[in-house]
Amino acid sequence: MKTMTCKQLGGACNQTFSANSFDEIAMMVSKHAREMVQQGDAAHIEAMNEMRNAMTSQEAMTAWMDEKRKAFNSTPDDNG
Repeated sequence: MKTMTCKQLGGACNQTFSANSFDEIAMMVSKHAREMVQQGDAAHIEAMNEMRNAMTSQEAMTAWMDEKRKAFNSTPDDNG
């Protein structure tokens, strides 16, 4: 199990998420970000807009996801 923050995964806050896989944690953070945007949270809206602007092509989206996957994989397991 690995723990990362919303911010480490491209979001806007320090809320933590724990998961056994990158895909699992990505779904958790995505759901969190959507909820925060629906609540009108300015920081999350800005982070989402920046992400959208950065993902101008399939290649850019793949590169961004690969970067976040590498960050997840290099994060130490919670149990040390």
